[in-house]
Amino acid sequence: MNKKIAFVLVLALAACLVMGAASAGFFDFLGGGNDTVKIGYLPSDHDAALFVADKQGLYEKKGIKTELVQFNNGGDLMTAMASGEVDVGYVGIAPVLSSVAKGVPVKVISSAQTEGSGIVVTKDSGITSAADLKGKSIATPGEASIQYVLLSYYLDKNGLSTKDLNISAMKVPSMNDALKTKQIDGIITFQPYVSIAANDTNNVVLENSSEILPNHPCCVVVASDDFIKNHENETKDIIAIHKNATNFINDKIKEGNSSEVVKLLPEDIVANSDLETNSLQSFPFISGLNDTFKADVDSFQNLEVKVGILNSTVSKDKLYWPA
Repeated sequence: MNKKIAFVLVLALAACLVMGAASAGFFDFLGGGNDTVKIGYLPSDHDAALFVADKQGLYEKKGIKTELVQFNNGGDLMTAMASGEVDVGYVGIAPVLSSVAKGVPVKVISSAQTEGSGIVVTKDSGITSAADLKGKSIATPGEASIQYVLLSYYLDKNGLSTKDLNISAMKVPSMNDALKTKQIDGIITFQPYVSIAANDTNNVVLENSSEILPNHPCCVVVASDDFIKNHENETKDIIAIHKNATNFINDKIKEGNSSEVVKLLPEDIVANSDLETNSLQSFPFISGLNDTFKADVDSFQNLEVKVGILNSTVSKDKLYWPA
């Protein structure tokens, strides 16, 4: 072969390899090169539909490879979504609203559940009413959490504010130990930790969130705008999977077989199977984005504006994906 021709062929081959590598990198950048969907979640019963779907292989049946990533609170999860570390999240509506208001490109693709939180205090604290919270030390999952919003609303409704309390942020699994060692007077947390804390004879539930704000929205399923744009069919499949898992949970609860759901939950959540069964029955699991849910979210947003957590409400076109 002519040396000049051979040299040209080598250059052409090298160029193809470089372009191929670049294309692969660009494909990865668009989300097409990595077929694993990273789903963020909190260690909570509120995310039970995710755990059920994962254990039942519902994602695998749709050809969706997933990686579940745990976060301490909704604020951390939304920060990860903002940086592109996760594609989908099971998270409280409060951190979602705050994030979308700041321009984080995510959309709510389904509701997940309502209510399911509570304020638990020690009997030694002397707290028997909202007024008794003044000057007390209360732990929350963080200022971005829906529990912090509920506490703010509860205090405002009773003539107090967060400034009247000593409020700290704490990892939810650590809260019960802090109660036992009397580091704090009370907590506001989500299930199953409300049930776990209340099972201690030295603790008592001051208020459930169903009493503080009946039917309030809590956790939702969100997806990044990039993921929706590049994986629209998979996004629709994830919504359908969530609905199927939610129906399974509700069917088992109606049948009196909540224990079948408990078996599908992570070990780090199930401290006691009986407590877990009671916890699952204490709040509604839902799916979809109907007008009633959206109206409840609007009311919740107005509440957040009233207590100074949001500057203004978020419009529906910025908040929801119109699947």
